Amino acid sequence: MNMNCLFIPLAACLLTACGAEKQNASYDVIPKPQVTLLTQDSPFRLQESTVIAYPENDTLLKRNAAFLAGYIKESTGYAPETKATAGDDKPAKAIRLGIDPTIKNREGYRMTVTADGVDLCGQTPNGVFYAIQTLRKSIPATAKEADIMLPAGQVEGEPRFGYRGMHLDVARHFFDMDFVKEYIDLMALHNMNTLHWHLSDDQGWRIEIKKYPRLTEKGSVRQRTVIGRNTGQYDETPHGGFFTQDEAREIVRYAQERYINVIPEIDMPGHMLAALAAYPELGCTGGPYEVCPLWGVFEDVLCIGNDKTMEFLEDVLEEITAIFPSRYIHIGGDEVPRTRWEKCPKCQARIRQEGLTDGNGHSAEDRLQSYCMARMEKFLNSKGRQAIGWDEILEGDVAPNATVMSWRGSAGGIKAAQMGHDVIMVPNNYCYFDYSQSRDPKSEPFEGIGNYVPVEKVYSLEPTAGLDEQQQKHIIGVQANLWTEYISQPWQAEYMVLPRMAALSEVQWLQPEEKDYEDFLHRLEGLARLYDRDGLTYAKHVFAAQTDSVQAR
Repeated sequence: MNMNCLFIPLAACLLTACGAEKQNASYDVIPKPQVTLLTQDSPFRLQESTVIAYPENDTLLKRNAAFLAGYIKESTGYAPETKATAGDDKPAKAIRLGIDPTIKNREGYRMTVTADGVDLCGQTPNGVFYAIQTLRKSIPATAKEADIMLPAGQVEGEPRFGYRGMHLDVARHFFDMDFVKEYIDLMALHNMNTLHWHLSDDQGWRIEIKKYPRLTEKGSVRQRTVIGRNTGQYDETPHGGFFTQDEAREIVRYAQERYINVIPEIDMPGHMLAALAAYPELGCTGGPYEVCPLWGVFEDVLCIGNDKTMEFLEDVLEEITAIFPSRYIHIGGDEVPRTRWEKCPKCQARIRQEGLTDGNGHSAEDRLQSYCMARMEKFLNSKGRQAIGWDEILEGDVAPNATVMSWRGSAGGIKAAQMGHDVIMVPNNYCYFDYSQSRDPKSEPFEGIGNYVPVEKVYSLEPTAGLDEQQQKHIIGVQANLWTEYISQPWQAEYMVLPRMAALSEVQWLQPEEKDYEDFLHRLEGLARLYDRDGLTYAKHVFAAQTDSVQAR
C-alpha cells in the first residue's frame, strides 16, 4: 500500500475540520426570552455531523425535528440528520427534543446548552416548536458551511397571551395559496399562533360554498376597481380569485403543522355586496347589486327579516365549520348601516315579531343586528364552536357567549371585559398594519390608506390598560390587522407587516415590565438580517431613525 496516497487526503480532511469557519450564536432574539442565564462553560458546536434527536413514535416532535433541520440549512447550507431515540437514550453531541411536564405554560419552552448537547423542551410540542424558533433565530442568518458556537447556559420563555394573532384580508385583494403559506411562515417566525383569515367582503367572496355556487361564480370577481382613494376613476380590469374547500383545508393543514390555528371570517350582516350580487333576493331591495368596485361602508346589507337570508347564513356556517376545525368562527358584525332595515317591511316585521324596541341608547334596528348575531352564535354553539365579532356587536344586546374583537381603539374591549366577555385587543391606533409607517404617507413606496402607526407605537401597546385585575383576565389575546384595499401585491403586504410583526410579538409574549424598546431595537437588527437573507421586503424607517439618533449624539 502506498502510505502517501493515504496520508495526503487524511491530512486534507484534518485541515478542513480544524479550519472550518466558526460563527457565534446569540440569544438576543425576538421575542425576548424571559430567562437567559449564560455560564462560562464551553459552548456547543453545531456542525454538519450534529444529530437532531427526538423520541421514537412521537410524530409531532419528529416533524419539529424536520423543521429545525430545515431552518439550520437555511442559515448554514447543511441540514443535520434527524434521528429517533428510544426510552432514556440521550445521544451525546446532539440537539435533543423532549417534553417536560414541569414547564408551567403549555406553550412555554426551555433550552439548555452544554458542550455535550442542546436540550429543547416544552410542556407540549408547541412549546418545543417555540424553543426551535429561538434556536433558529440565534444562529447567524448567513453562516454558509460554518460551525455555529452556541453559548452554554439556559434560555426560557413563555407567552403572556394564549391568543397571538395576525389578520389577513384576501377579500379586497386576492392573495394566492403561496402567499398565504408565506404569511403563515412569517407568523411562525414571530411565535404567533392564530391566523384570522378574512374571506368575504363587499369587494369579493373568497371561499367556495357548495350549496351556493354563485358566491364564487359571480361574487368572487369584481369587474373593475377604483383607482386611488375613491376618485371616481376605475381601472376597468376584472379582479378575482377564491379558494376551493380543498385548498382551504390545505391552508389549515399547513398552519396546524406550525401550531397555528386558522379562524375564518364571514362578515355579516354588512359588507355583503359580493354575496348580494350573487343572490340579490337576500337584500332588502332586491337589487340590482354589484360586486363592489369601491372602498367604504355601504347601505345595502343582508335582509334580516327574510327567513331565506337567515337560512343562507346558517348554511354558509355549516360548510365553514366543516372546513375549519377552529373553536372560534368570526362572524364580523362591523359597519352595518341600519338605513335599509328602517324602511324594509320584512325587517320591520321581524322587529315586531321578536319584540325588539328602542331603549338604553339602542334602536330597534340595533337590536335587529343583535338578533342576527345571537342567532348565528347559537347556531355555532350547536356545532361546538364559539363566535367572535367586531366591537360593534356591543351596539345592542351582545350575544351571550361571544368573544369581542376590539378594533375602534381599546374602549370597546374595555367595555366588553367589564361585562364579562372575553376580548381580543386589535386597537386600530396600535394594530392596523395597513396604516402608514411614515409620518408622511407620500414618502411610502405605494399609496396606502394613510394614518400613522410606527414600530414604536405598536411596541408601546398595553392591552390590559384601564382594567382591574379580575377584568384583565378577559383579555385573552392581541392581534394586528392587514386590510388590503390599497395592498395588491405580496411585496406590499410584506412591507406593511415587517418589522411591525416583531414589535407585536413582544407585546404578545412579554409582561409590561419585561419590555425595553431600546433593547428591542438592538435585537431587531439580527432579525432584519434574516429578512434580508430571505428576500423579504420590509420598512426601514426604524433603522433610519436609529442612525439619525446616533448621528445627533
